[in-house]
Amino acid sequence: MTKDCGKHSHGSWDGFPREKFWRGLCGCLLFLIIIVLFVILIIYLALRPHKPRFYVQDAVIRQWNLTGDDTLTSSLQFTIISRNPNDRIGVYYDRISGYANYLGQQISPYSPLMPFYQGHNDINVISPVLYGASVPLAPFVADHLRSEQQNGILTVNLRIGGKVRWKVGTWTSGHYRLNVNCYAILGFTSCCNGGQAPLQAGTRCDVDV
Repeated sequence: MTKDCGKHSHGSWDGFPREKFWRGLCGCLLFLIIIVLFVILIIYLALRPHKPRFYVQDAVIRQWNLTGDDTLTSSLQFTIISRNPNDRIGVYYDRISGYANYLGQQISPYSPLMPFYQGHNDINVISPVLYGASVPLAPFVADHLRSEQQNGILTVNLRIGGKVRWKVGTWTSGHYRLNVNCYAILGFTSCCNGGQAPLQAGTRCDVDV
């Protein structure tokens, strides 16, 4: 009689089969996951989030001195237009900074930019001044730079990096990495120590979030 009762209680809790319990639990979890994914999809379709957009409006060469030993001292000022294209999403820009890049070589140190909040469809202006003192250049970079200077132009990249947060109503997301690459063509004046530009105004930047 005792042996028979042991067989009936194996794999169950007080007569309730363990297999049926775990099967029901897995079904409930799967149902909850489907509901959460469905809610996320509805929110995404309702908000239709878009990446921020950046444009080069203006650029100026404040200082320029390329020496014979391939070191560069420069001061470049950019005017960048930032636009939030979203109707229901705000953007916090946190810990952002920028630097100038030429042919893949950084020609100015990171310059911190003022953090800001961008509301729905808002437009902000960013005007970083990037200064690099006696930056050693690779020989091929210096040669290409001299060639462009003789032709009266300068092609340079402004890189902006930082972290952004999305704001929907009272909810604010975690941080997402922001990378902006702006391509600008500047023109030298007759005096090689300064210049005015841009030759291509309103150039759109590449944005990766």
